[in-house]
Amino acid sequence: MAANGLPENSTYALEKLRGLLGSDNLESDGKLPTERSLSDMFGVSRRAIRRALEVLEAEGRIWRRQGSGTYAGQRPDDWSQHVGSLIAGTNLMEIMEVRLRIEPQLAQLAAMRAKSDDIDRMYELTKKIFASGDADSRELWDGALHRLIAQSAGNQFFLTIFDVINHVRQDEAWQTIRELARNTNRTRPVTYAQHVAIIDAIAARNPMGAAEAMRQHLLVLQESLIRVTSLDAQYPEKELAGELK
Repeated sequence: MAANGLPENSTYALEKLRGLLGSDNLESDGKLPTERSLSDMFGVSRRAIRRALEVLEAEGRIWRRQGSGTYAGQRPDDWSQHVGSLIAGTNLMEIMEVRLRIEPQLAQLAAMRAKSDDIDRMYELTKKIFASGDADSRELWDGALHRLIAQSAGNQFFLTIFDVINHVRQDEAWQTIRELARNTNRTRPVTYAQHVAIIDAIAARNPMGAAEAMRQHLLVLQESLIRVTSLDAQYPEKELAGELK
C-alpha cells in the first residue's frame, strides 16, 4: 500500500493501461492523461502507474516528450522536428501530387493488413468528420482517418513519409483553403461517400478497389483546391473570408 492509501499493483496498472491504449478514449494526438489522472482513474498509486508506463515505453507502446506528456505509439524520428522547414518550401499542389502517389498505395496495403478493430474505427472516424461543425474539428478527424489508414498499411517507413505530408494540416492556411473548397464546391456529402467507399474496399479486402477509391477521393480534393486557388486570384481576400462564415 502506498503512502496515499492506494494499492501498488503495477501488474493491474499495466493491464489497465494496455486496455486504454487499445481503446478509442485517447486524445486525437494519442496523448495519455497525466500520471495523477491515471492513478485516480484506475485506483492505484502513481508509483504503480509510473512502473507500468516504464514497461510500455520499453515495449515501444508509448513515448514521452519532456514538458508535454506521454503519447501512444513509437517515438517520432528526430528529423521530424525539422518538418516545418520542409513544409515551408512547398505548396498545397505539390502536397496533393505526393498524396496522390502515396495514399492509394497505403489504402491498398491497408486492404491486405488492416485489423477488424481498425476498420471499425475507420467507420467511426468517418461519421465524426461528417458530424463536425467547424473546420478545425473536421481537419482533426479527417487527419485521424487518413493516418489510421496509413498506419493499418503496416509499413513504418511509409507511415513516416505520410506523417511528413500530414504535418501540413497544422498550417492555418491549409485549413482555410480546404474549408473554403468544401463550402464553395459543396463537397462534404461527396467526401463522406468517398470515405465510406475507401473503407468498404478495405473491409472487403479489395486492394485495387481501395487504391482506386482513395485516388478518386484525392482527385476530387485536388480539383476543389485548384478551383479555390483560382477563385482566390479573382476575388479580394476579404470576400473569400466571408465565404467561410
